[in-house]
Amino acid sequence: MSDFSTVTEITGYNVTQEQIERMYTRYHFAGLFCKGKNVLEVACGSGQGLGYLDKKAKKVIGVDIDKKLLETIQRHYKDRIQLLRANAQQLPFKDKSFDVVILYEAIYYLSCPERFIEESARILTDKGILLICTVNKEWHDFNPSPYSTKYFSAKELYFLLKQRFINVEIYGASPISDAVKDKIISIIKRFAVKFHLIPETMKGKEFFKRIFCGKLVPLPPEIKDGTVEYIPPVPISYDLPIYQYKVLFAVGKLS
Repeated sequence: MSDFSTVTEITGYNVTQEQIERMYTRYHFAGLFCKGKNVLEVACGSGQGLGYLDKKAKKVIGVDIDKKLLETIQRHYKDRIQLLRANAQQLPFKDKSFDVVILYEAIYYLSCPERFIEESARILTDKGILLICTVNKEWHDFNPSPYSTKYFSAKELYFLLKQRFINVEIYGASPISDAVKDKIISIIKRFAVKFHLIPETMKGKEFFKRIFCGKLVPLPPEIKDGTVEYIPPVPISYDLPIYQYKVLFAVGKLS
């Protein structure tokens, strides 16, 4: 089994302000769907979003396959959040157990994402909602993560969810900047990606981030309102190539 803790944004790691902003966007967006609901976050990583969602939802359960990550979450939340070690493609829950299922920045690690879609539809209630967030593979600075199996374009993500979900909406987030500094960093990053110069682990990438992005900040154990500005994802058409956004969101509704 792969050690996903090496490629996960873990509490205490030094990250860029943009990473904090992206994470906050993910969970603020999810929170809009979770008020008073029973929520499952699959592949919850080191759990920065669980506490945020717990303040809005009726109940939140976090699932991950990596034991180290679950131990990190447990140290912070204690008994506040129910945690379970499980495979995203074989979820140990009864039919119609949740109102919302969330999978953020992890679908590209699944060997059979179609199986996860089936499992999500099975455990969701009749009006259930599936939320997915993933890096946009059509972004020019896209760099695949170790252990990844398949990345999705907006069109591919749309049709993946349409296999089981009646209504599917696609959103773009983290728009590409036109600032000169950002364009220079983009060129350097593409060069580094092309010649395999970027370290594979999150820890190893800290050095490069300090050089190109400046001051880094420790990743907090919980995301909270008011930390950064919320910039809502933008509805986009799935049937055209999407180059202007770094991140894609998909919302699948069973009815």
